Amino acid sequence: MDVQHKLKSLLDQLNTVIVGKPTQIQDCVACLLAGGHLLIDDVPGVGKTTLAHALARTFGLQFSRVQFTSDLMPSDLSGVSIYERGKEAFVFHPGPIFAQVLLADEINRASPKTQSALLEAMEEKQVTIEGETRALPKPFFVIATQNPLDQLGTYALPESQMDRFLMRISLGYPDRLAERELLSGHDRRDIVERLPALLSLSELQQLQNQVLAVHAAAPLLDYVQDLIAATRSGQWFLQGLSPRAGIAVVRAAKAQALLSGRDYVAPDDVQAVLPQTIAHRLIPVGDSGRGSVEQVRAMLAAVPLP
Repeated sequence: MDVQHKLKSLLDQLNTVIVGKPTQIQDCVACLLAGGHLLIDDVPGVGKTTLAHALARTFGLQFSRVQFTSDLMPSDLSGVSIYERGKEAFVFHPGPIFAQVLLADEINRASPKTQSALLEAMEEKQVTIEGETRALPKPFFVIATQNPLDQLGTYALPESQMDRFLMRISLGYPDRLAERELLSGHDRRDIVERLPALLSLSELQQLQNQVLAVHAAAPLLDYVQDLIAATRSGQWFLQGLSPRAGIAVVRAAKAQALLSGRDYVAPDDVQAVLPQTIAHRLIPVGDSGRGSVEQVRAMLAAVPLP
């Protein structure tokens, strides 16, 4: 498999669906190649759900979509055991969580109880139902979409849930040229339905193994540790990053390096993924909101390069 040709094909196909957003598309691909979960945070109607469908199809993965609502119960996700008279026994009927890609649409419209049902699945790739632990398919990705918290009927995701997402991205409004293409072109959903799968399961695993094999030199890891220490200094954020978040930064930077055609991580890779990887885990000093990307960029500028 020609890795760079394959990666370019993935990016090119996704860019035909979501036009004018190449940086965000690259972040999404890096996130899934790093084996992480993705949170797409934006106003309704900018293509969040379409992007999630396009990612699942392009990666050749079986997916299910769940519309999160305030009355969604944990069993609606995980499944239930139903008594079948013919077998004279309870038979487990798996829920939509048993898919390689779970599209959690408008995840912050569900109650905290239902959101917490995802925690074990996202971290340990398994679910415990009625006392029995069941493994989820491999790979298992959650691609969640979220509306702004000032919209009616939304709940803030708990910190433990936010920490399970490797990256949070925002698409934003398209520029004028991209919007003209959307206005005059075909329906994006029709385009998604026709997308071919560009990866087999073995090819995806091969790419993920190559991400893990990307070299991170000692000075680069020193730089990551300096950035983590800066988040804990109290100057920019109320609480610093956890070790799990530091591991996430390195994994995301390795995927970014592979997409850039290198077998080693450069400081540029860390800087490219840092806001998307850590902003949603942090609360800025003097700000009641969560995840100030501007604050992360200010911190980046203040920490010297190796």
